Amino acid sequence: MSLTERGLAGRAPGERRDDGHTASEISNAVVSLFAEYVGRGPTRARTVLGRDLVAVVLEETMTKAERRLVLEGQDETVVETRRVFQRTMREDLVAAVERITGRSVVAFLSDHTTAPDVSVEVFVLAPNG
Repeated sequence: MSLTERGLAGRAPGERRDDGHTASEISNAVVSLFAEYVGRGPTRARTVLGRDLVAVVLEETMTKAERRLVLEGQDETVVETRRVFQRTMREDLVAAVERITGRSVVAFLSDHTTAPDVSVEVFVLAPNG
């Protein structure tokens, strides 16, 4: 089935899926995990769902201490520390997305930038069906 036949959201005609609810649930789970691991969660989170892809964009994720380090020119230190946290959280993040979507995650990619304070968590899902 072509992309045109499936529609922009990657669904076949008549296939029902509450993407808004799923996206919101994933955003909430990721924010909660960040808060648990880092001590505070991002102030904004947006999840975008594709046929075999989940992308979570997080904004204002840095702690007060990390913001201070950035002001002192230690951007790379903050980014490297965040990458360690993201690798540490990997198992829990993947488990949350698999639980919520009901699909296996075959790849997880994560990165962070300090200007602007944005991070992205990307989950590639196993083909459905």
